[in-house]
Amino acid sequence: MPDLLILFLAACGTALATGLGAIPVWFLGDRAVALTPFLLGIAAGVMGIASIFGLLIPAAEEGSVWEVLAGLFVGGVLLGMARRRLRPEAAFMGRQGPGTRTSALVFAVLFVHSFPEGLAVGTAYASERAGLGLFVIVAIAIQNIPEGTSVAIPMEVAGFSRMRQFWAAVATSAPQPVGAIIAYLAVEQVASLLPFSFAFAAGAMLSLIAFELLPQAYGQGRRLGPGLGLAAGAAAMLGLDLLLGV
Repeated sequence: MPDLLILFLAACGTALATGLGAIPVWFLGDRAVALTPFLLGIAAGVMGIASIFGLLIPAAEEGSVWEVLAGLFVGGVLLGMARRRLRPEAAFMGRQGPGTRTSALVFAVLFVHSFPEGLAVGTAYASERAGLGLFVIVAIAIQNIPEGTSVAIPMEVAGFSRMRQFWAAVATSAPQPVGAIIAYLAVEQVASLLPFSFAFAAGAMLSLIAFELLPQAYGQGRRLGPGLGLAAGAAAMLGLDLLLGV
């Protein structure tokens, strides 16, 4: 089987793994609304650690300070523009009401963030280091699972069906196969873009956490639930990072 086809199928597998993260949310049912502060805390913790350890640190290791700062700035600004354009009553996937704007923003940020991950997959697969491509593919697939949970949480609150949660989670990682193929075919040119693109995705994700997820989580005056969720989400992602050595 040609290497390009194997890479494409593997990257599709990492995208499908994102959908697995929606499954635990399905069992919450009516409890999702009551647990919203805790669940939003989990989403913030997962995305915060993913942005720092999965994006910012690799960007800093491969690029200059200015590339990282520029990416953070552009990502944060674009997220801010998206927030201003999306009103609280904004529709997402044909539905309006509580949680729809957050669902749309989480979807958009993770969609953007998955493209540089695809570039990383293709770059690693094209490298001459033995086993690096497989390692990166497995690492990203595993890390995609809790990110899928982050997608499903606000969608559950907004009342979306299980299948919509699953396929929306998968869709956030749809750019990964595309990015992997592009990077494989133009590895040297793409490798130079990784620091900026990683930092860009991290800037958008951190802005989403600071201005959307955490204010909503703490907006009801509760402290314990969001704090526990934040700690649980961060601990889960830190454990994955330590396990995978990324």
